[in-house]
Amino acid sequence: MEEEQFTKLQSAKILVTGGAGFIGSNLCERLLELEAKVTCLDNFSTGHKHNLNALIKNPNFTLIEGDIRDASTCQKACESMDFVLHEAALGSVPRSLRDPVTSNEVNVTGFLNMLVAARDADVKRFVYAASSSTYGDSENLPKVEDKIGKPLSPYAITKYVNELYADIFQDAYGLDTIGLRYFNVFGRKQDPNGAYAAVIPKFVMQFMEHESPVINGDGTYSRDFTYIDNVVQMNLLALTVEDKKAVNEVYNTAVGDRTNLVELTQYLKEFLSNYDPEIINVEVKHGPNRPGDIPHSLASVEKAKDLLGYNPQYDIRSGLKEAVEWYWNNLR
Repeated sequence: MEEEQFTKLQSAKILVTGGAGFIGSNLCERLLELEAKVTCLDNFSTGHKHNLNALIKNPNFTLIEGDIRDASTCQKACESMDFVLHEAALGSVPRSLRDPVTSNEVNVTGFLNMLVAARDADVKRFVYAASSSTYGDSENLPKVEDKIGKPLSPYAITKYVNELYADIFQDAYGLDTIGLRYFNVFGRKQDPNGAYAAVIPKFVMQFMEHESPVINGDGTYSRDFTYIDNVVQMNLLALTVEDKKAVNEVYNTAVGDRTNLVELTQYLKEFLSNYDPEIINVEVKHGPNRPGDIPHSLASVEKAKDLLGYNPQYDIRSGLKEAVEWYWNNLR
């Protein structure tokens, strides 16, 4: 049923901002498989050209190197587009704490530039990357879309502002939007390097090099780790859903299960030891808790199931198996 629904995207003109990034490049790849006409807008501040190597020669793929902080670039990129998948952002709570100004410029000003450009180009639907950080200090578990707390970082504030702006643009200008609150996405093409690398690829690389990864805190903090293919599925559903009740909403994009960091490292050691038995003996160390981190994150995905027809195909273990295989084959 899903595949039949997604065939609507054949020949559709779709702009993916941040298309050279981890999530964006996976979206570009899947959209090209569906024979959409895909334009990627990226300034390569966190994305990588090598993520596009397999796409660049596809006649249905166009690359625009540019920055969403420049309004004219956004206007040019949106011209004649049917849909926008807005993935461009500066992620990372620690990065936003160190440099809140740049996070705000990219995540708020850049987001607003894109909304204006999409409105002016009469785009049919604007689907954007929201964030589970919006739940802030809310202690409710599982997280339900209409109950949020106080943001705990500049990054969280920027992502909540995105939701407020999207809501206003629907009310004031009739631009259809859908926000997807991503919960700890992982999988192929996720960058293991740099100061703000996500925990899973970073730990995988350290284990492969027989280095001890450092868990922040005692390892009991838990997350709803979400494999990339579940996220791609959610984006395609958001683009193609026809029920008007499903549009102009935000949705948790997750699995609906949580794993703590001790369990996560055990799974990684288990799967990696299939390739290198020595990894099972690598010690895991512990450091201080990270400022701005919430202790636990677990999503309810009932709204996405009810309104979008979401059915996540990967749990933490099946997703990690796929991810570990990709890292082993591509990053050693």
